[in-house]
Amino acid sequence: LSFKTVISETVQSSIRTDPQRLQQVLKNLLANAFKFTEHGSVTLNIGLADDEIRFANDTLLQARKVIAFSVVDTGIGIPKNKQKIIFEAFQQADGTTNRRYGGTGLGLSISREIARLLGGEIQVQSVPGKGSTFTLFLPDTYVSQDAPSNEDERPLRAKQPTQPAMITPPLIRDADALVSRPVDDDREHIREGDRVVLIIEDDVKFARIMVGMARDNGFKAVLANRGDTGLAMANELLPDAITLDIQLPIVDGWSVLDRLKRNPATRHIPVHVISIVERNQRAASLGAFAYLEKPDSKDALIGAFEHISSFLDRGVRQLLLVEDDAAQRSVLTELLGDGDDVSITAVASAEEALGALETKEFDCMVVDLVLPQEDGVKLIEQVKTDAKWKQLPIIVYTGKDMTVAEEQRLKKYAESVIIKSGVKSPALLLHDTSLFLHRVEAKLPKRSRSLLDESRGDVDALTGRTVLVVDDDVRNIFAMTSVLEGSGLRVVYAENGRAALESLETDESIQVVLMDVMMPEMDGYETIRAIRSDSRFGSLPIIAVTAKALREDKEKCIQAGASDYLPKPVDTDKLLDLISLWTRK
Repeated sequence: LSFKTVISETVQSSIRTDPQRLQQVLKNLLANAFKFTEHGSVTLNIGLADDEIRFANDTLLQARKVIAFSVVDTGIGIPKNKQKIIFEAFQQADGTTNRRYGGTGLGLSISREIARLLGGEIQVQSVPGKGSTFTLFLPDTYVSQDAPSNEDERPLRAKQPTQPAMITPPLIRDADALVSRPVDDDREHIREGDRVVLIIEDDVKFARIMVGMARDNGFKAVLANRGDTGLAMANELLPDAITLDIQLPIVDGWSVLDRLKRNPATRHIPVHVISIVERNQRAASLGAFAYLEKPDSKDALIGAFEHISSFLDRGVRQLLLVEDDAAQRSVLTELLGDGDDVSITAVASAEEALGALETKEFDCMVVDLVLPQEDGVKLIEQVKTDAKWKQLPIIVYTGKDMTVAEEQRLKKYAESVIIKSGVKSPALLLHDTSLFLHRVEAKLPKRSRSLLDESRGDVDALTGRTVLVVDDDVRNIFAMTSVLEGSGLRVVYAENGRAALESLETDESIQVVLMDVMMPEMDGYETIRAIRSDSRFGSLPIIAVTAKALREDKEKCIQAGASDYLPKPVDTDKLLDLISLWTRK
């Protein structure tokens, strides 16, 4: 397929609306166009709406200008009698069980609702066999539903000359503008010995405030306004600290944080998340230093920089170890305190732990669940519900068999849970404490580095191996590919069962298959059986990946011939462990 974007010269340089929601609708319309178009082209046209277009939305009727985002494809088209029902939840033009194309039928329903909330609407024109045009119409300036209702106070849509709205040549844009610096920063004035903070933030107004506050707190500030640019600059500059927004263009903040903490060169850098996204456990479990929700007061932002400065000034990290077994305390103190960058306070009970927390500031806490008098779960709950310690990372290191209720309580508060009985548990504990204490891995003692290297051995051994990813959703393929290629694997993908069989025929290097179960035309079960029917692939590892997590679904996958089973959402560590297990020689 050819794909192009055509921006009319009549369009102003900006539109005032919710950028994330606009992108969500456009991505959905484009995804549908690509899915239902086998040959020809997909085009995104952006221009002023023709005055002759009739709108049902009152906001559009009152707008000075209406911007039209049209996604035009040469795909299968939609019959006239189906053009209304496709906007209903769970409805598709082809509603049969053996339909050719997958999907839930929710995308257009959600997109229509978002368009309405933004003061716009979506219209469709289509001819079966020739293609479709889905157009999102939005006012050039979003008007709140709370805006004045007086007719005299509303802006009136200006009359435009009648003309085809989107036939002008594309507006050529300078690629460098995407990574431009809207705020002057200090990147050209950094000298040896300067304390540098990298601010990854796309909101220009907020970025300007952050740069000023960083300077006031003794930092040289460098700004990146995209996720991918932030990653590149973190690798290049190796700053002392990073502040990170979550809603970023190109690569979102979650992916940035994950990649920073997987990279040995940047893992130790404290990352303070400052975002409009509501605080949750995900940031802490990924190794974020702290979390602050926007919008917040000036004092809170000043406090964030003071917190970072205080952490960097201390140099030696403080670890609180809560373990009632004296022999275990001794072993763990030697394991985790091996080096001059960590000071360990070891206590035997919850009461002693709370007393230590009151007298000293700690950077991380390791807790056994089996403690005298008050158990570890209650201690963790007590610590995390106190405002003084809510950002303290807690690692559970225990041999206790936990109940479902205890697991649920722990997930709410603990950043990491490690079972002592595991062969790799000491290495995992060293890894997680290093992550949450922000220790520089290259400066760890040789024995500690060797232990970490051994724990990664299985994953490192994956480098160069080939995985076939079979999934009908291109977003899943992209996500899987990002994870797998980041671990050194070569990825081949197929969007349906038949394409998977063709890939196996033509590519002899494939060593493991990740098979989505729910696919149109030829589902995962049928595809697995077809692969197993060929004697050449009798021992080929096939890992079934499905959104269904019931025991009978797992059994159904195994009966079809799958080697193993992984539920969605996919745990990346388990995924890599399974690939390592099934491809180990």
